[in-house]
Amino acid sequence: MTIDASAKPSLFRDLDLSPGAVPQQDADVSAEDLESSSREQGVSPVMSLVDRILIEALTSGASDIHVEPQEDGLLVRLRQDGVLRRLELLPRTLTPAVTSRLKIMADLDIAERRMPQDGRIRRNFRGRTMDFRVSTLPSRHGEKVVLRLLDSGATQLGLDTLITEPKARAALREMGGKPFGMILVTGPTGSGKSTTLYALLAERNDPGINISTVEDPIEYSLKGITQTQVNREKGYDFATALRAFMRQDPDVLLVGETRDLETARTAIEAALTGHLVLTTLHCNDAASAFARLDEMGVEPFLVSASLLGVVSQRLVRRLCPQCRMAYHPDAEELGHFGLVATDESHITFYRAKTVAPDDPQACPACQGRGYSGRVGVYEILVMNETLSSAVAKRSSTEALRRLALESGMKTLLGYGLDLVRQGLTSLDEVERMLLTDTGLESERRARALSSLSCRGCGAGLQDEWLECPYCLRVRR
Repeated sequence: MTIDASAKPSLFRDLDLSPGAVPQQDADVSAEDLESSSREQGVSPVMSLVDRILIEALTSGASDIHVEPQEDGLLVRLRQDGVLRRLELLPRTLTPAVTSRLKIMADLDIAERRMPQDGRIRRNFRGRTMDFRVSTLPSRHGEKVVLRLLDSGATQLGLDTLITEPKARAALREMGGKPFGMILVTGPTGSGKSTTLYALLAERNDPGINISTVEDPIEYSLKGITQTQVNREKGYDFATALRAFMRQDPDVLLVGETRDLETARTAIEAALTGHLVLTTLHCNDAASAFARLDEMGVEPFLVSASLLGVVSQRLVRRLCPQCRMAYHPDAEELGHFGLVATDESHITFYRAKTVAPDDPQACPACQGRGYSGRVGVYEILVMNETLSSAVAKRSSTEALRRLALESGMKTLLGYGLDLVRQGLTSLDEVERMLLTDTGLESERRARALSSLSCRGCGAGLQDEWLECPYCLRVRR
């Protein structure tokens, strides 16, 4: 926020607060520019090689770089849209030099080759400051190095862009607007949990609200918000930061990850004492979050009293709109997803056109991958009195999932199939990311609960019946 000098409060009028008069402490050293360093004359070829690998990852929109020593060479792979692709197989003799260069850039101990290490590289690239989170791991043929790309200045997406379904978006927005309680966002690493949390924070970000976050690491910079990063070497972990937040007059708190009992209990206590707490948890779906907290040792009555809802999410690849191919799947393929051919006859399905990047027919928009970008898949469980009572009684995960479906929750598989119907992704991608026995059973149950009478013969049906016992018509 810029303050007009003429409108200075009288308290500061006689003070010279210009940058030259005030000592600057802990100023960030400007990061080296990647493109400039890669073109410098007289630098080592290995230094230029490493810079070019980083530049290629940044220009191609990769999320991770894998530098893997193999028996026949040094394999470099990039993760794009959630899938690894091979970039280059370098000569094996370059393995020590490349790994050492990466460790020097990350300020790691190059002499230590028998223990994993973690570090960070910061570089400028086309006017942006890019961070690379570096992890080394001893392997049979040398040290494997994996770099996660973090763009702290990336444009944040709002809920309207992230969540395509209006009902799910409205449910999450309503939860995020509550004055107190806890919201859990679950999913595997790289499923977009942080993006969803930042979108929620952006909607609450207001000068009248004090928002604080503790992260590992800080992935995005948000104006008007206090962000802190854990430092386990100094004993500064999530629980410690949370306790400090409680003495900072907070309104909204974000905890990067709930991974132990102390953090979980502190977060719940904050939610029970009038604060909105957003945090993440690792589990397979929304209903599994309760069992995960129970395994940590959190008392069920505390969970039922504090929890507003659980969001489970995944990311599926988005079909390239320039080269996607329309087709009509047969009854067997549809049945694999619990779909009935007669119900989907009016839907146009699409599949990816995948060819080699150097093929003359490769699409210039997606380089022959058939996919471009990713889209979120969401399963949103909103707590109600029935669910809260069942959680307090330590009901099973299956019982809780059934209650959530009865209250209108859409499963991950159901959301993904809706994206297929909209032409945004393919059945192959849904199968790769979402299709499990539990997910398929939950989706069939959700369809069954949507109707209490058979569409074929009109007979009354019970909730647990998946097909009509009179005419054998599948319930949907």
